[in-house]
Amino acid sequence: MKKLFLLCLLGYSFGSNADAIKEIRFGVEAAYPPFEFKDAQGKLTGFDIELGNALCAELKAKCTWVESPFDGLIPALQAKKFDAINSAISITEKRKKVVNFTNPLYHSPTYLVAPKGSALTPTAAALKGKVIGVLRGSIQEDFANQRLKTNGVQVQSYEDQNVAFNDLASGRLDGTIVEASTAMDGFIKKPEGKGFSFAGPAVKDPLLGVGIGIAVRKEDVQLTQALNSAFEQVKKKGTFQKLMKKYFDYNIAIN
Repeated sequence: MKKLFLLCLLGYSFGSNADAIKEIRFGVEAAYPPFEFKDAQGKLTGFDIELGNALCAELKAKCTWVESPFDGLIPALQAKKFDAINSAISITEKRKKVVNFTNPLYHSPTYLVAPKGSALTPTAAALKGKVIGVLRGSIQEDFANQRLKTNGVQVQSYEDQNVAFNDLASGRLDGTIVEASTAMDGFIKKPEGKGFSFAGPAVKDPLLGVGIGIAVRKEDVQLTQALNSAFEQVKKKGTFQKLMKKYFDYNIAIN
């Protein structure tokens, strides 16, 4: 009887956990092509959106997207406004103190964007006295505040990276430190970004993390494991590779 009772408890627990993943609500800020943005009809699209939908399909779960400013994504996750953050969020030691992450999904380099011919590089010595824009709540902001601001660089944080691009184009900024694809698709390839380019090499620093993952509340271990398993299947079936080729002209895969 004890064994039967225990088996019933285990069966009930498994069933409850399985039922918990009937829907995944992803938090996202849809302002950063090609990762997440809105098309001409106002529909959410982009690499992370399609990847998230593929993960949900693998888990046979309904996929729901909840929009939020980037710097408010982690507080909103903790407040249970959604179940996970799928918005090109980098895995860093600082963030891991408050949330868990899936295994790294992909990586994307960080660059300084500045006027062509400026001869600037993403170092404190080259940027001393300059005004550099960063996205509030981003790893680029952490890097700029800890490595540049403390060495004489003026750092301006923005709630929206597109506003930083506008200020760069109008001359109110000397440069902006930003993820590469966001810079290319959101600014450099556009008419207003014609006179701008990557300045210097990609930024290398531990503050920039070890890749992009999906953030999940620490107590939601089952969801983290389910997303990891689903991602392995998405890679195995070739879906990840197809999406990567659709949105990028370079390799973003971790391995």
